[in-house]
Amino acid sequence: MAPAVAADAPLGLPADPALLAIRAAWLTGLTAERGLSPNTAKAYEADTRAFLTFLAQHLGEPADLGALSALKPADVRAFLAERRRAGLSPRSMGRALAAVRTMMSHLERRHGVNAAAVRAVAAPTRPRGLPRPVPVAEALAMLESGEHWTSVRDAAVLGLLYGCGLRVGEATGLDVADVAEPLTRLRIRGKGGKERDVPVLPRVATLVDAYRRTAPFALCDGPFFRGEKGGRLSPRIVQRSVEAWRHALGLPDTATPHALRHAFATHILAHGGDLRSIQALLGHARLSTTQVYTAVDDRALLAAWRDAHPRATG
Repeated sequence: MAPAVAADAPLGLPADPALLAIRAAWLTGLTAERGLSPNTAKAYEADTRAFLTFLAQHLGEPADLGALSALKPADVRAFLAERRRAGLSPRSMGRALAAVRTMMSHLERRHGVNAAAVRAVAAPTRPRGLPRPVPVAEALAMLESGEHWTSVRDAAVLGLLYGCGLRVGEATGLDVADVAEPLTRLRIRGKGGKERDVPVLPRVATLVDAYRRTAPFALCDGPFFRGEKGGRLSPRIVQRSVEAWRHALGLPDTATPHALRHAFATHILAHGGDLRSIQALLGHARLSTTQVYTAVDDRALLAAWRDAHPRATG
């Protein structure tokens, strides 16, 4: 049964009663018809309530269907500006705009409201956080293994993340047929089914071969990396392995399996690799996605300058 999200809305919400009834029915149907989670439905309720409250102040009277049809892009931008002044982050503002767009699209389909104004306004740009790679020494430490075959396996997987730039799912998704002997290259199926060829360093190939020799399973077909019961290795097991290393090496919470992929890119860039090559190795569709690593490299260079230059501290 869908949660009665709208029932919590205050009776004093400044909007036309007919619009409020339509909105209440739309909110109730969100989880039933679209499969939205209760938390998402609550967020839609709060964001559209804020929108209608803003319009009552902005327009000087409670909004109705006619007022919504008459909205201009400037009115929607004014709403986003008000949300920014209220302290919302770009991510939260984008979520609010998405909620308003969804409501307006519903009103357009069912009640003939013109929703062009909300479609014409772009979501706020969210600043992209810089990747936080694992330092070289710590990344190499993670490639050390114990004697148990699961430790050898984990070292091989982490070697593929750091030495080849694979995503966790790409490494655990490898089948026996994908891992040739001798191992010099891998054909990786990445996001969207896009394939790329990745060279395998001898050090990484040695780790993978060690796992192949010690695994207690006949690796003739099926998944290459196995869990203890023989099924395909879960990415969660890889995450736990990195968590253990994180605690042992005193690394921050940002030291995740994906941070090894970041380390692969930034360490290649630091040693003269070009962006186009890194883009191909990582399987990025756009060069702009790869270019974020230049900012990481510049940040490291600036930190080194501050530590070493005699004039850095003034």
